[in-house]
Amino acid sequence: MKVVSFVRNGKSSYGVVVNDGIVDMGAKLGSKYPDLVAVLKAGALAEVEAAAKGAAADLPYEGTTLLPVIPNPGKIVCVGVNYDEHRREMGREPPGHPTIFVRFPESQVAHNQPLLKPAESDKLDYEAELAVIIGKRGYKVSEDDAFSIVAGYACYNDGSVRDWQTHTGQFTPGKNFNATGGFGPWMVTADEIPDAQKLAIQSRLNGQVMQSSNTDLMTFNIRKIIKYVTTFTPLEPGDVIATGTPGGVGTKRNPPVYMKDGDIIEIEIEKVGLLRNPVKNG
Repeated sequence: MKVVSFVRNGKSSYGVVVNDGIVDMGAKLGSKYPDLVAVLKAGALAEVEAAAKGAAADLPYEGTTLLPVIPNPGKIVCVGVNYDEHRREMGREPPGHPTIFVRFPESQVAHNQPLLKPAESDKLDYEAELAVIIGKRGYKVSEDDAFSIVAGYACYNDGSVRDWQTHTGQFTPGKNFNATGGFGPWMVTADEIPDAQKLAIQSRLNGQVMQSSNTDLMTFNIRKIIKYVTTFTPLEPGDVIATGTPGGVGTKRNPPVYMKDGDIIEIEIEKVGLLRNPVKNG
């Protein structure tokens, strides 16, 4: 099942993608579950799927204004330098533990919405990543149980303002400029992807392949990430983990390649989908 968040008649909603349309589950179940986070908290994905089965689309997919898959996550936990090729190109030593930082919801935009290049920098970089969406509360979760708290997966572009990222040893400023990260187009539920640890992942800038790798090349796999994160903080339904990017980022190319006004950046992940964002001056 593919689940989207979107705007209809000026109101936020969520729904299931069927063929070329969307079944508006907010209209059908909104009194019980006002948004996708509420669905996840209630453990009601199966109910949503059953209610959508055989239903006609309420609106077309194309032309609908989407929202980030989870518009209101409690936490967006990001894993840095989590592919060896990217770690090497960034000149970092092998880590003993995952490199963790956070993003804020305001830094995200949906599929087909513009990423905003900030006026303060010309170094807005792309980062293709697999996003893991949490469906059940987990605290001190073992590796063996890690996938039991996963609701599904989405494409993520961890857009990075590189000069602000390296002002100090902390990544936070460069990772949180307004509307610099893409998240979408939908969540593919976990039952559709039995092995998220073996998915082709790619970024394309104006049609040119910039990154091409596979999620099986993560330094710390999804199980290890979930175990590590839930050791120090609970993960709640609707929380998001961005699992890191492969090599090929723009800042380490010769000459460097950064996103600019008029560009189109695409993130594609096997079995998950295609996230596309134009780039505009902010």
